Amino acid sequence: MIGYTTLGTNDIDRAAAFYDPVLALLDQHRLWAYERGIGWGTTAEQPSLGILKPFDGQPATAGNGTMVALLASNPEVVDQVHLLALTLGGQNEGDVGPRGEGFYGGYFRDLDGNKLCVYCRT
Repeated sequence: MIGYTTLGTNDIDRAAAFYDPVLALLDQHRLWAYERGIGWGTTAEQPSLGILKPFDGQPATAGNGTMVALLASNPEVVDQVHLLALTLGGQNEGDVGPRGEGFYGGYFRDLDGNKLCVYCRT
C-alpha cells in the first residue's frame, strides 16, 4: 500500500549525514538526490523514504502524532540503528526492547524532530 514516505528537513546536508549511515544499516541506499531532497530504498519499485525541503518554502516541522517505522531484519540490527541514530545526534523517544508479543523496537527523532521507529518481528 505505501509507495513512499517523505519527511521534512531544513538542512539537506545535515539530514544526509544522519540518514545515509542509519539507512545503510537497513540495507537501503540512495535512489535519487537533487537540491530539495534525497530518497532511499532498495529499488524504485519498492517503498522508499524521502527527506525533502518543503515545497511551499516554509520551514519543515515535525508532525505531532506522525511517525515512520523502519523494518529491520533482527533485534541486533534494531539495536545498531537506534544506537547510531542517537550517536549522530538523534533524540531517544523510547529505548529498544520488546513491546508486546512478537515486536522488538526502539524510537528516536531525527535532527529535524521527525519521529521514527526501528523494529522487527520476533
